[in-house]
Amino acid sequence: MAISIELIKQLREETGAGVLDCRKALETYNGDFAKAIEYLREKGLAKAAKRADREVLEGMLELYSHGNGRVGVMVEVNCETDFVARSAAFRKFAHEVALQIAAGAPKWVRVEDIPAELVNQEREKARNLALAEGKPEKGIERIVEGKMDKFYNDNCLLRQTYVRDEEITLEDLRSQNIAAIGENIVIRRFARWEVGEEIQS
Repeated sequence: MAISIELIKQLREETGAGVLDCRKALETYNGDFAKAIEYLREKGLAKAAKRADREVLEGMLELYSHGNGRVGVMVEVNCETDFVARSAAFRKFAHEVALQIAAGAPKWVRVEDIPAELVNQEREKARNLALAEGKPEKGIERIVEGKMDKFYNDNCLLRQTYVRDEEITLEDLRSQNIAAIGENIVIRRFARWEVGEEIQS
């Protein structure tokens, strides 16, 4: 099947993958756009894993104000070189991360950042709720794991569904950008403020 240049271009814009990778993906799946995207996402994840241990000492702070100044976000996103840190693609990714933080209001970047004590409390709360609802003992652990998954997805930035595309998480978006940019990218930390919220002491 002949793959049109327009379709390759569209896939490239959608995924950030190279032209040859896009052509190969479309040829492999006979022009099936959805399958080609999935293939490139998987390939992107593989590329991201290979780059995960590289040092990230460059980057930028992205500042974002949302809702006429009602919500403010500051996020540090790191990469390997100052050349990439100045690139439009990296800056766009940092902006998208800030937008996600404003919309999703996560509390942590990744699951590993949650204090162990809080994880145990959430686990216990889920277990007690399942018991109070009279759930069978043998299914309790599965229910607890399901509740914990939801807790992680709601509160961890990288596990949240991306605000612009419900088919992917922010971790998927990070992996796509690692594949497209060719450097390791790490979301180091963030702060989110909302007018009128209670200040934690």
